[in-house]
Parts: sequence; structure tokens; C-alpha cells
Amino acid sequence: MIAIVGGGISGLALGWELQTRGVDFTIFEAGPRAGGVIRTGMVDGRVLDWGPQRIRLTQAMSRLISDVGLADEVVHAPAGLDLFVYRGGRLRAVPFTPGAFLTSDIVSLGAKLRLLLEPFTRGPDPEESVASFFERKIGPELYRTLVAPLYGGLYASDPAEMQVGLSLIHVLREFGIGRSLLLPLLRRGGRIHAPRACNFKEGMETLPRALASALGDRLELESPVEKLEPRGEDWSIQVAGREVRADAVVLTAPAPVTAGLLADAAPRSAEKLRQLRYNPLGVVHLDAETDLEGLGFQVAFTEDLFLRGVTFNDSLFGRPDVYTAYLGGARHPEVEGMGAEQLAEIAEDEFERCTGFEARTLSVEHERMPAWDSSWRALTDFELPDGIHVAANWWSRPGLPGRLAEAGRVAATLCDTVSVGSAAARRVSV
Repeated sequence: MIAIVGGGISGLALGWELQTRGVDFTIFEAGPRAGGVIRTGMVDGRVLDWGPQRIRLTQAMSRLISDVGLADEVVHAPAGLDLFVYRGGRLRAVPFTPGAFLTSDIVSLGAKLRLLLEPFTRGPDPEESVASFFERKIGPELYRTLVAPLYGGLYASDPAEMQVGLSLIHVLREFGIGRSLLLPLLRRGGRIHAPRACNFKEGMETLPRALASALGDRLELESPVEKLEPRGEDWSIQVAGREVRADAVVLTAPAPVTAGLLADAAPRSAEKLRQLRYNPLGVVHLDAETDLEGLGFQVAFTEDLFLRGVTFNDSLFGRPDVYTAYLGGARHPEVEGMGAEQLAEIAEDEFERCTGFEARTLSVEHERMPAWDSSWRALTDFELPDGIHVAANWWSRPGLPGRLAEAGRVAATLCDTVSVGSAAARRVSV
């Protein structure tokens, strides 16, 4: 039996993969609901999402949505919506073709000419910062205007605190990028294609709810794992007053929780996990009557705002007047200590400054994201005891498509290395 600790999207996706392979498993989720950071609620009659605001329809994601019976629940974002960057007092559309870039006012003529030098610059150095890499490749202005908010926004991080070898090198390899960033893009016709964005009629939590339903009693809610101990070739798991024996354990919880579980079984690894930084975010849903059309906007690093970006739920998924604002991150970690009223005031003020439209707050939440910054050096030589595996967003590529890919890899590893008979979990009263 495989024990999966954590019923967020990583644990649910892994459970789905194991179920399709006929492998016995149980997911132990400490809370009363599955889905982790993916959470949907109704406020003033509006569907609001906390955590991810949309899914990219990769092949794997499309297949999963179909397999769990959600194809008719999908709401697709309209094609051709612009993404914007706030810089110099207004929103500017991000150009996604060479022609659009040449005619855009998003950066100066000097910054555009500087880009011509990019193919002659040296390739990535795993030891340099992400900021240093992009600044020497494409120039400071283009970096601070486009790359810093767009790439850093994925992690709510400052690329100056991120290291190429820890967070960027795998992305470059995935897209076949070696020495030059520009030449591979031009060989592909100069256009950047991303899978279509979508959500669900009843919000993002529709997906984890469907997975939880499909997994049935293999998912145990309100079942916090308290301790892990080796027992010969098995693992003993203390779960809410009982013992469960498992052939292998997969940890999908956040790094601080995982560190606590490994404190006895792997103290050195637990200490490494405690060093990983998480970036604080204030997530503020706003109600605003606007004529804005697009995916949303990010704030250029030339601007000193708490606001990092805004998602236009209104034009994306037909949720009238709903906008999701993100504040703080690595550049303003003090948001962690701010109350709801202060965050709401900042979000309303800075939204109006960026867009020209007034807004009122619908909800305020505090969230934390794995930073994937230089603290990830702590995972060098990270080791786990035999029979313990990890599938979490601090371990491999973040984002929902990344979570599905990781679930597939871990499931394949388990099938290759663990005895996965169909015997039920062995529970012993304590």
C-alpha cells in the first residue's frame, strides 16, 4: 500500500495516477476538504477563486479534465486577449510577435536595439542570479519591464534572489534554449504560443472536488499524519490515533509540514527543508466596473507598488466586475503582517492608480508561495530514507501542469520500485 500525505492537487493527481494503474493507496488529508491552495467560494453572489486563477489546457490537463467528467464544465478564455504591464503611468500590451515588439511602446528604442546583441552574449551560468542572466542577455530596461514581473510573478519572487541553476535552467532546457534566447524564438516564427487558459463554471475547486469524488474512500479527510517511523521494510504512519502500515510514503505537503514529518526519520533533510523561504502574498478580490479587456497585468519592476499584478476574471471567464489583485511577494514581504483592512485599502488605491477605475473589496486572504530563490541551495544533496518519496510544488516545477507531470513520474517510479499488491492498508489500534 502507498500512503500519500496531503490531499492538495499533487496528492490527488498522484492518487488518480495510481488508481489508473491498479495500485493500492490511501491519501491522508489533515483538513476537512481536499484541494489545498485551490479553493473556491461565493461572495456577494460572485464565484471567487483563491490560489490559481486559471489552468493552461496542456494535453495532459485536457485528458484529465475529460477523464473525470468535467469537459462540459470548462469555461475557456476568449482567444486573443492581451496581457499588460503597468509602467510609466499606464497599462501597455505585452508584444508576442517581432512585429508587435518593434511597434510597441513598452520599452524604448534603445532597449529594442540592445536586444540585437543578445545572440552574441554567452549562455546561462547555473551559479548566476536570474536577474543577472537576463540583464546581460537582453539589457536592464527590457528585463525590468517584462521579464522581471512576468517570470518573477510565477513565484512572487525577485529574480535577483533566484539562481539560474535552481529555478531557470530546467525551463531553458525544456524549450530547447542553449546560448541564445532570441534565435530559437525566431526559428519558431517569432510567436509565443501558450496552451489555452480555462476555468470551470463553478470555479477552480471543481477539479479537486471531481478528483476527490473519483478517489472515493481512498481519500481520508481530517486525518493528520503525526509521525513516520520505519518498521523493517515498511513504514509505520501515525494517523489520528491509529497506526497505518505502508510499503512507501509520498509526501506532498508544504516544506514546513514535510520537515516536521521527517524530523525523526531524516533529521538532516528536515533541517534543509526548514531553510526554504516562502513568499507572502495578499490576495484581494475586487469589484470594479471597467472597460478593461485582457488576461490581466503585471507591474514592472520600475514601479514601486505593493501590487504585483491583477487577473481580469471579468473578461477571462465572464465573472462580471471581478478582479483578483496580488500584493507583496519578495519585494514587499511586510504584507504578511498587514491586516485585511490595510490590504484592501492598498489594493483599491493601487488598482485605481494603474487602471483609472475605482474598486471595492470583496475579500482579502493571506497566502504563501514557495520562493524558488537562493534558499533552494539547501536541497543540494537532499536525501530521503528508502521508501519515502516527494511530490510537491517545492520539489519540482510549480504550476498545475507541472503537478500532473510530477504525479505521473512518481507513480511510474513507485510501480517500478515498490511491491504494489492490492492488499488493503494494515491499521493497528494504538
